[in-house]
Formats: sequence, C-alpha cells, structure tokens
Amino acid sequence: QVQLQESGPGLVKPSQTLSLTCTVSGGSITTHYYYWSWIRQPPGKELEWIGYITSSGRTGSSPSLESRTSISRDTSKNQFTLQLVSVTPEDAAVYYCARIDPTTIATMASRPKKTEYDYWGQGTRVTVSS
Repeated sequence: QVQLQESGPGLVKPSQTLSLTCTVSGGSITTHYYYWSWIRQPPGKELEWIGYITSSGRTGSSPSLESRTSISRDTSKNQFTLQLVSVTPEDAAVYYCARIDPTTIATMASRPKKTEYDYWGQGTRVTVSS
C-alpha cells in the first residue's frame, strides 16, 4: 500500500520560503507513469493544484504559481519537495502531496477533484503570519 506523508514547518512568515517534503513508502517515486503532486486547500476554499514531478523527474506547475514554485526530488530517500517562495497570507492552507496516474485524466486541473488522485497524504497545515 502506497503511503505519503507531508512534513515541514507549520508556520512561515510573510515573504519567506515554504519548504515541504513528501515521504513516500510502499512504492517508488520513480515508478513509471505516476505523477507526484502538491495540492493545497485554503480554509473554506477548493482544492488547488500546485504542481508535480513525474516518475522521470520532469516537473510542471500551475501557471498561477509556477513563478514561485520549485519541485524537486531525492530518489535515494523516496521523497519529493515543494518550495514556495515569497509567501503571503493567501498561501495559508492545508498542503497535501498525492499521486495521480496521468493516463486517467485528459489534463492537469487547477481545481482538482480528490478522486482523481489514488493516494493522498494526510495533509499538513501551513500558517502564514508574522
């Protein structure tokens, strides 16, 4: 069974960089076809797709966030990482990592549905405050 677990700071100050790590167990992040994604949900709002890294290491991100987003991975640790620079209070959310089989969708959705992803982490809440 694939499991994902997010980790990182729960509090980030405005203008600072948010760094989160997703640790994957029960499956390799290099397994063909799968995309490993970061998704967030601000309080009371919809899920928002941030970006992904593929099994081969290629990255993609939401146009609205790509200028501030960097996704990388450490295959030796079976982890992938999100860095979001210049955070504002609008970035406060529960951040999830999740796996998707890209063959099941036509394109990545900025407003994803939970059912599009077969495995999710439990989420980690990030607060942006001085």
